[in-house]
Amino acid sequence: MKPKLHSNRLISLDILRGITIAGMIMVNNPGSWGSIYKPLGHASWHGLTPTDLVFPFFMFIMGVSTFMSLRKYNFKPSKESVWKIVKRTIIIFLIGLALNWFGLLSRGLGAGESFVTAATHFDTIRILGVMQRLALAYGFASIIALLFKPKQVIWVIATLLIGYFFILFFGNGFELSEQNIISVIDRNLWGEAHMYKDSGVALDPEGLLSTLPSIAHVLIGFLFGKMIMDTKDNHKRVEKILIWGTVLAFAGLLLQYGCPINKKIWSPTFVLATTGFAAQLLGLLIWIIDINKKSNWSRFFHSFGVNPLFIYVLSGVLANVLGNVKIPHAGQAITLKGYVYSVLLEPWAGAHFGSLLYALLFVSLCWLAGFILYKRDIYIKI
Repeated sequence: MKPKLHSNRLISLDILRGITIAGMIMVNNPGSWGSIYKPLGHASWHGLTPTDLVFPFFMFIMGVSTFMSLRKYNFKPSKESVWKIVKRTIIIFLIGLALNWFGLLSRGLGAGESFVTAATHFDTIRILGVMQRLALAYGFASIIALLFKPKQVIWVIATLLIGYFFILFFGNGFELSEQNIISVIDRNLWGEAHMYKDSGVALDPEGLLSTLPSIAHVLIGFLFGKMIMDTKDNHKRVEKILIWGTVLAFAGLLLQYGCPINKKIWSPTFVLATTGFAAQLLGLLIWIIDINKKSNWSRFFHSFGVNPLFIYVLSGVLANVLGNVKIPHAGQAITLKGYVYSVLLEPWAGAHFGSLLYALLFVSLCWLAGFILYKRDIYIKI
């Protein structure tokens, strides 16, 4: 069965979006964080792993989609266009904040706290996160896209990346410490209790300052969206996408010797390399799906791709429920996640493979919800 075709959607883009959402869910939900294969873990600091690609790939796709969604406003600011952007930004940000709150609620209830106590840990709620970064990057990138012409957007991207490099260079931005400018800004804005800690260091990988290069990230995707829509022939599309994707990827890889590739600070070279790789994969998918008509394999990912944010949020809710709801086993209480992994999978599959199997089962559960929506042509827009 082939993916459903909709005249107003680029199927290859939906598939790439679906691949990245499935990937994000898989790497976020191993059976045990102590038993994961190296490619399924983030780089400890400088460097790049396959896992480090999934989030930036999604942001690149967001940029491509932003171009397509702003076309109906003719890329001009108006009350309607600006309000839509602001409203969507606020909603996505608040959903991310609500997910962080739900995580605290679930852990509190799992620890035996009353609902009121568990629901009022506002003193430790994390302010930022994945959804919050998506919201801010989308919002600012969209406003920039309305205010500047595409040729000017290139200069905005360059200014953001070069300016951010100098901020990192002079602000201890390349060291994993609380003297890092990213950590300093977040601690002064929110306080350490509201930040993510990495290896005991209060340095949020979705920090406010590192949102600057993520805006550039979305804008690069925006320019690729323009390239895609301005080029009608698929062969020419693939050619241009692959060429520019290769240019960006090589630029990021070569410049890393002066500016390390680092996801946790979203370094400029991380932006260049990952947008380049994302473009290359998109070009490959257009060649496979749109030119060679090989699309049957992609139906699984299409279910994720048409309702990406909803499924991602659902995965966050499910992860908190499975990780905190306890059931009796062998005379003691064990979480549902612990039961599936430790009791059902690990004894026969081993620690690492069992952990991977749990992640794949979790992805399949999220896929089932997405597939039901997909079959019914239901698209939940945020």
